[in-house]
Formats: sequence, C-alpha cells, structure tokens
Amino acid sequence: MYDLTGFQRDLLYVVAGLDDPHGLAIKDELEQYYESEIHHGRLYPNLDTLVEKGLIDKGERDQRTNYYTVTRRGRREIQARREWELDYVDLE
Repeated sequence: MYDLTGFQRDLLYVVAGLDDPHGLAIKDELEQYYESEIHHGRLYPNLDTLVEKGLIDKGERDQRTNYYTVTRRGRREIQARREWELDYVDLE
C-alpha cells in the first residue's frame, strides 16, 4: 500500500466499504468526501491501477456498468495499513 497515492488508498477504502461498488457509486462517495467533482479521467485510470496491482477485481455488470470488489490481497493491505496507523495514532 506504500506505493499508492492518497487518492488510490481512498478508492480502495470506498470499494471495500460499499455494498454495490460500481463506478458511479464510487465517484459519488468520493465527491462527498472531497467536496468537489471527481472527473472520469481521474477515477477510472486509478481504479485500473488498483486492478493491475491486484488490490481490486473488476467485473462487467452490463455493457455500460463495471463493478469492483476488493481482493484478498487488498483486504490484507487495508488491514496492514490500519495496524501501521495505530502504531502512530491512538485516538483513545
């Protein structure tokens, strides 16, 4: 996960957290978080990067809609990142 940008990490977390992660749902979640528009030219290439790195899988729901799921490796990376963060930030 160390080689991901912050945006790519956020994408991975959103995919992991959504019940039905498809492009527009992911885009909507990130736009709420960032409070600005996320352009397709930023979203989809970064999703493709996560696919290439083996952190998410991409499937086709229909000819216009892709869906995304976090891989086992992606979940391990999220868990490792959370453990690393807890070494530095303890909010209790």
